[in-house]
Amino acid sequence: MLTATMVAGACALAGCAESGGKGSSGGEGVDAGASKADYQKAFEDVDQITLLTQTPAPKGSVTGLPQEEYYKAIEDWSGGKIKFDVSYSNAIAEPGEADDALNDGRLDIASVLPIYDPSEYPANAALIEGGFISDQSAINGVLSSNAWPNQVAFDTDEIMDEFDEHGLVPLVPVFNSGANALFCSKPRTDLASLKGASVGSGGQAQSAEVKALGGSPSSIPYTELYESLQRGVVDCTVSSPTVAVLGGFVESAPNVTLDPDAGFALAPGALVFSKTTWEGLPLVAQQLLWDRLDVFVKSNIQSKIFVNNAAMAEAVAKAGGQIAPFDDDARKVLQDENESLLAGLADTKAFSDGDAFVKSLQDANTAWQEKVAGFGFDDVTYSDFGSWWAKNKDSIDMSAYTTAVTEDILAAHRPS
Repeated sequence: MLTATMVAGACALAGCAESGGKGSSGGEGVDAGASKADYQKAFEDVDQITLLTQTPAPKGSVTGLPQEEYYKAIEDWSGGKIKFDVSYSNAIAEPGEADDALNDGRLDIASVLPIYDPSEYPANAALIEGGFISDQSAINGVLSSNAWPNQVAFDTDEIMDEFDEHGLVPLVPVFNSGANALFCSKPRTDLASLKGASVGSGGQAQSAEVKALGGSPSSIPYTELYESLQRGVVDCTVSSPTVAVLGGFVESAPNVTLDPDAGFALAPGALVFSKTTWEGLPLVAQQLLWDRLDVFVKSNIQSKIFVNNAAMAEAVAKAGGQIAPFDDDARKVLQDENESLLAGLADTKAFSDGDAFVKSLQDANTAWQEKVAGFGFDDVTYSDFGSWWAKNKDSIDMSAYTTAVTEDILAAHRPS
């Protein structure tokens, strides 16, 4: 059995020829749209490859399902020729150190969080921090916010170069866990109640937003939020419902402020490959890993975000809390701060033309909001999301969305 590292090393020693695309170690590929049977036949003469990976949650947990379902699909479509050695609950490396693990051979594929190290990933951080321009609604907002940033990432040289310089190959440059909300021990929806509150936040944009609302930002890794909220180290945290459910802290912070018209900057991850491993894979393996990204994209929304949004609503109700939007005064302050932050992104030194970068964010966001609106989903409030999910979870059809993401974003970058 060959591990991915052994494949890469052997290829380097043998001087494998590149065939058809950057980073391809050669071999025959298959056409886009190939069936499972086509792929399994193409893998008949390929030695087994084992890829080292980890997920952020215990085995079978909703939060880890996007990666688990993606890996299962790859194993199936390769006829078992690609296997994944999966560690759970970030057992190999903490989120902020996953990029190091991808470079030193402990991991071959994993999610990384560029926002944890903005000085190392300034272009990625700028894209991430601009995420507050997204529609923050419970359904269409989730869909569009997981599409447009990937379009921008793949189309922006500075972002792609940044991944390359860090030895990473992005498969999905940006995936989020849903809109960020303010989780507090008591209701805080207006400026008076937010004044002086200690708030866990991540990234420069979130911290600026918290300050604008009168709060005091505190940088706390999501793995430590439960204890910090339980002990009263912080009064609130800016987190996604997914992080809140995974972290189990809704009971301690059941008062959720989540406004579809005034959002916080997100802290999404990226699904990436070790460049060394990627360049040692046969072309057909690269293509399969790319072609089944639709499984990851769908699962991240349907199996993770939607499920966790419903679980959050249930946990809030059980704890006697509430899910409410901002009062008018706080909403206006947050919207004004976001306008200022967006203007500031044009001045970042990470891009040769900051104004063009900001325009690319706005254009992609608008285009994907319009595209998603045509998929036929009727949005609901976050407070009603639990009941909506209970009624509709078995009948949701994500195919129009995943097809659009595949054809409009991913297809142009398929290995060949």
